[in-house]
Amino acid sequence: MTLWHLDTPSPARATDAAATERVAGALLNSVVGGSSRGAGAPASPRRRTRFHTLAVQEVRPLTDEAIEVTFAVPEELAGEFDYLAGQHVALRAELDGHEVRRSYSLCRPPSPGSVSVAIKRDRGGRFSTWAQSELHAGDRIDVMSPQGTFTSALAALDEAHVVGIAAGSGITPLMALAATVLARSETSRFTLVYTNRRATDVMFLDDLADLKDRYPARFAVHHVLTREQRSAPLLSGRIDEERLRGILDALVLPATVDEWFLCGPFDLVQLCRDTLADIGVESAHVRYELFTTGEPGQERPEAGRPIEVREDEPVRTIEFTLDGQSGSVDTPVSANESILNAALRVRPDVPFACAGGVCGTCRARLVDGSVTMTENYALEQDELDRGYVLTCQSHPTTDRVVVDYDV
Repeated sequence: MTLWHLDTPSPARATDAAATERVAGALLNSVVGGSSRGAGAPASPRRRTRFHTLAVQEVRPLTDEAIEVTFAVPEELAGEFDYLAGQHVALRAELDGHEVRRSYSLCRPPSPGSVSVAIKRDRGGRFSTWAQSELHAGDRIDVMSPQGTFTSALAALDEAHVVGIAAGSGITPLMALAATVLARSETSRFTLVYTNRRATDVMFLDDLADLKDRYPARFAVHHVLTREQRSAPLLSGRIDEERLRGILDALVLPATVDEWFLCGPFDLVQLCRDTLADIGVESAHVRYELFTTGEPGQERPEAGRPIEVREDEPVRTIEFTLDGQSGSVDTPVSANESILNAALRVRPDVPFACAGGVCGTCRARLVDGSVTMTENYALEQDELDRGYVLTCQSHPTTDRVVVDYDV
């Protein structure tokens, strides 16, 4: 929604080698680049995200290919790790001598003392493969403070009906959202449509059953399997437009829904958004998050690829402010280097997580100059209007560019 990311990372996409581990960001959109909040959602205060080293408290198997990892949060860091259901964290580790960062949704409702993420193994995924085989209770790993806008905008949950549509590891943030919605009001309802290939691929199967036992009249879950037959034909096979409309008409009833959460691959999320818009659902009531954009294979540097600045070629100067300190770096025009990559060459603590334009961790305000953004899956239109850019996707188009990470 990984928060998107991967083996040989891409500068403009969020994919982890063959697939993506999790994208916390949002949907491809030529103007806003995607929104995990949806129009009309209230802006939440942003804090400076930082890594903190946390101990692994527990590693719990979810399926043959997925685990839940719980980190202990010491009391002195409690304020750094409070969060809203639907947000995500970035993890950082050194693998084979290289720093690797991946972002994952928080899968438990907020509670003091711990945070939990689900990690699904992706074929060829460096971080997910390492986590599956090497991460154990007692290990210590860097965890970034939570962030993200895939959160509810409802002012009150009494009588509210919230619906989630997820595929595969897209269930992760919806677990936290469903548990939170149901626990905070005795009259709220949550309906989940969850698609997987087979029953053995269903993550959090026992936890979903527990929610159903605890809230039998208020929680409904509909499992759609693409490679196994279910007794109900509507729940067997890939979710295409015809099947989705059938599910909405027979099982969800859009007229009763107050808020929608969509999390999965691009094609599914786009299909759901288009179909909901076609039946009259206002975009203000739809939140969405991706865990893959469907374009693996492009390379993305993890921490500032080397750039040689020759004296005989034209350069552009990037100036930036971070934690009250100013920095400056020259970048060759011919390199078409992103602001993030250039800044990392002189300041390794510049914030980023996915570098795919999805999570928004590298957001900064453009103070002077102009840039072009290759992709934008994270910023809202109001943020764009106020001059914010994703530095991982922003390339200078003027000789001098100034950005501020502190605002």
